[in-house]
Amino acid sequence: MGIGKVESSDAELVGRVRAGDISAYGALVARYRDRLGRYAVHMIGDREDAEEALQDSFVRAYRSLGRCTDPARFGAWLYGILVNRCRTTGARAARRRRVFVAADEFDRATPNGPDELERLEWADLVERALARLGPEHREAFLLKHVEDLEYEEMAEVTGAGVSALKMRVKRAREQLQKLLTEARHV
Repeated sequence: MGIGKVESSDAELVGRVRAGDISAYGALVARYRDRLGRYAVHMIGDREDAEEALQDSFVRAYRSLGRCTDPARFGAWLYGILVNRCRTTGARAARRRRVFVAADEFDRATPNGPDELERLEWADLVERALARLGPEHREAFLLKHVEDLEYEEMAEVTGAGVSALKMRVKRAREQLQKLLTEARHV
């Protein structure tokens, strides 16, 4: 039995990139792409705009890697860049009055019976309810409950205080509960 390959830490990969190993940045992109992409789609609501924000975030992070003061926290630093890109892109999309698109719309198969249909209808209701939240509340809710970040990490990513984030998450939950209750009774 062979010894398994040990995965490099973020700090090691950042160090390699800074030393000129561009392929190490590819490893960082691969590590964070899916998670950050999911977040961007939820925040922006449009798959193409989310992909643009994500790619722009990776490019900006690469160009400013010298300003990443704690390479061990590269992921949180990159999240912060993406959060800002999503805010900008989301505001632009709102001005264009885009309709919120379910994050997994393109991955959904044809429903396989009543249970699957009900699950898809519920997922659609949740996505539409999330879209109706204000950007700050949606952002806080997604970071806490979808990305599973701690409040301190959220504060680092967003620049907001922990108490403000706790209040945003609480209000987002309350609004979602109200919106989903209303939607179920329609």
